[in-house]
Amino acid sequence: MTVITIPLKLINLQDDGFHLLVEIVVFKQKHLAVLDTGASRSVFDKGLIESHLSETLQVSDEINAATLFTTTTTIQATIPELKIGKLKIKNYETVAFDLQSVSETYQQFGHPPIMGIIGGDILMKFKALINYHTMELIFSK
Repeated sequence: MTVITIPLKLINLQDDGFHLLVEIVVFKQKHLAVLDTGASRSVFDKGLIESHLSETLQVSDEINAATLFTTTTTIQATIPELKIGKLKIKNYETVAFDLQSVSETYQQFGHPPIMGIIGGDILMKFKALINYHTMELIFSK
């Protein structure tokens, strides 16, 4: 079994409590994503996905990702490679939401923009552990 350890960043959103951020690489660019154990699956920013995969998108009016964010339209896409630390996920089937308002909230508090939410699908598949003491996300593969 391979163990992959990824550093986490803890941020304080005042009245909204603490959020954990993890660096991801999508389309060969570094971004930050929220680590959300309550989200059933991972989602990415609609603008990010549209700018890289405009020819291969499928638009759906049904909501098929349960997160704390609501939307009327989801976009389905395949990300060729998603990296979280040294974990590489090829051809990741995802949905995209407009995360602009989330990013704006983070930026109002002096934090960088958010391009995704890493949810339960990835966390469960790779047996994730969150160590709050060392601020690390640990995957077992």
